[in-house]
Amino acid sequence: MDASPSPVPAAPAATAVPAPAARFDTKIAVLLREDLAPWQRLNVTAFLVSGLGTAVPELIGEPYADADGTGYLPMFRQPVLVLEGGREVLAAAHGKAVSRGLPVAVFTAELFGTGNDRDNRAAVRAVPAAALDLVGLALHGPRNAVDKVLKGARMHP
Repeated sequence: MDASPSPVPAAPAATAVPAPAARFDTKIAVLLREDLAPWQRLNVTAFLVSGLGTAVPELIGEPYADADGTGYLPMFRQPVLVLEGGREVLAAAHGKAVSRGLPVAVFTAELFGTGNDRDNRAAVRAVPAAALDLVGLALHGPRNAVDKVLKGARMHP
């Protein structure tokens, strides 16, 4: 009988552990009205974040390139949180964000019926802030300030 020891099972292959997510001092967030159709949610989100990128240029990182040298546009340097809430939550968040002086982009229900930037701006300009029929807003600011503004909103499903 062979007295050699039993083979020792091989250690499992090492798997790459993702680096912990960076904790940013600021937050980018989009708040959508909960009753929007899926296509509206996507459209509103795209429009809203474009405003933040132009108003706060330091949010934009460096351009991308693949291994072949093909260049791609730069994007935000940090994640964008997407939340949802009812009309009251949007109205409250809008008021808090404006009163705190945070950069805010708005999208109102009327903008679904316009076809160009000039008409979009005219539709918003025609309504007092307290009466805006908000379907979405985007904002950027210190983490704690953004969290307070978005109180009552929940993560988008």
